[in-house]
Amino acid sequence: MNYSENILGTIGNTPLVKLNKVVEGIDALVLAKVETFNPGNSVKDRMALKMVEDAEADGRLKPGGTIIEGTSGNTGMGLALAAIVKGYKLVCVISDKQSKEKMDILRAVGAKVVVCPTDVEPDDPRSYYSVSRRLAEETPNAWYVNQYDNPSNAQAHYEQTGPEIWEQTEGKITHFVVGVGTGGTISGVARYLKEKNPNIKIWGIDTYGSVFKKYHETGIFDENEIYSYITEGIGEDILPKNVDFSLIDGFTKVTDKDAAVYTRKIALEEGIFVGNSAGSCVKGLHQLKEHFKPEDVVVVLFHDSGSRYVGKMFNDDWMRERGFLEDEITTAEDVIKAHLDKPLVVVRTEELVSHAIDRMRKYKISQIPVIDTSGFVGSVDETDLFRSYVVDKNVANKPIREVMGQPFPVVKAATPIEEVSKLFSKDSQAVLVELPNTKYHIITKHDIIGSIK
Repeated sequence: MNYSENILGTIGNTPLVKLNKVVEGIDALVLAKVETFNPGNSVKDRMALKMVEDAEADGRLKPGGTIIEGTSGNTGMGLALAAIVKGYKLVCVISDKQSKEKMDILRAVGAKVVVCPTDVEPDDPRSYYSVSRRLAEETPNAWYVNQYDNPSNAQAHYEQTGPEIWEQTEGKITHFVVGVGTGGTISGVARYLKEKNPNIKIWGIDTYGSVFKKYHETGIFDENEIYSYITEGIGEDILPKNVDFSLIDGFTKVTDKDAAVYTRKIALEEGIFVGNSAGSCVKGLHQLKEHFKPEDVVVVLFHDSGSRYVGKMFNDDWMRERGFLEDEITTAEDVIKAHLDKPLVVVRTEELVSHAIDRMRKYKISQIPVIDTSGFVGSVDETDLFRSYVVDKNVANKPIREVMGQPFPVVKAATPIEEVSKLFSKDSQAVLVELPNTKYHIITKHDIIGSIK
């Protein structure tokens, strides 16, 4: 009979799948190493098990111990599988930019999840690096994994992923393309492949807000390059020891929008339901296509499953809110369709200025139309109210009619967006859209900017 002793025995030997429509225009054979076939649905299962077994072997991880790690979710899943089978407790420290699905999955497999803020410096005591180290110091019989600097991470890919790719391509691989986060996958695979054939090119996919590309090209760690980004699983604001820059031939950076759009394209055009970093990789392939020739064999690694991102890249509302959805914006109605269900906030002429201020604060808005029994008769915005307050500190108790400005222009739903844009001026900070059934909605400058692709 052919079976595994436990779920850990099913890690590895993932398939290579030829990409077709999503790589049209790239003149080479492009094969995806689809790591979602691992039991934890990501490439991280490989190195998670290797790190655990190496820590057991040298005594860092003792029976009944607690595994503690900072993770974007996938390493945590791999560690959870090992912890379940081997009888350890697991604490995963995760940043708040990671998808809710990742956090829910980790809890489902028995991990305790500690959430930390994303937008803090790596050495900030609130960062997930710092919190992981502190918990490991405070927890009895604990082992801090530290996948970023743990050599077993890259070694797992040197021993497993690299040889699999070499054998599956019969040694014909010419390029390996992969997203870079901890650096274990790219460095381990690259070391093995370049030992087999030094001419194989290794390309890393980076994201805007990360330091890898510039550091590789200049040797400069530029803190000005570090800022918040949406893409998950790749890019860093530190230099992990597992990133061996000497093995990498180059990097290309992919925007958050392109990563999200191409993640959806892979599912729709190839039937492969994979995660955010896969989208980055496919867009990166298009950016690198001048480096490929018809006879080349390009292997791109897809890290994880699309199930981790159902509430993000695969959610139309989430995509639309960030301007990532490829909707064509041509009319006034197109601009507001993402929030048509929200009521129009108004204030009446005889209400007090304090009422308008309360409404602005409650709904987080800057402009409000003013109405009376005849319809729209004026408007107020935060700039006007501020100026009025400077002149008269008692303005909050005055009726709106004493401080209101001109009413906002009103347009039909089908008005071209170019015409709507012309109506904004110093005296008119918003435009009202007349919808069917005598309903109205508001367009602000923020809405117009958000519709720009």
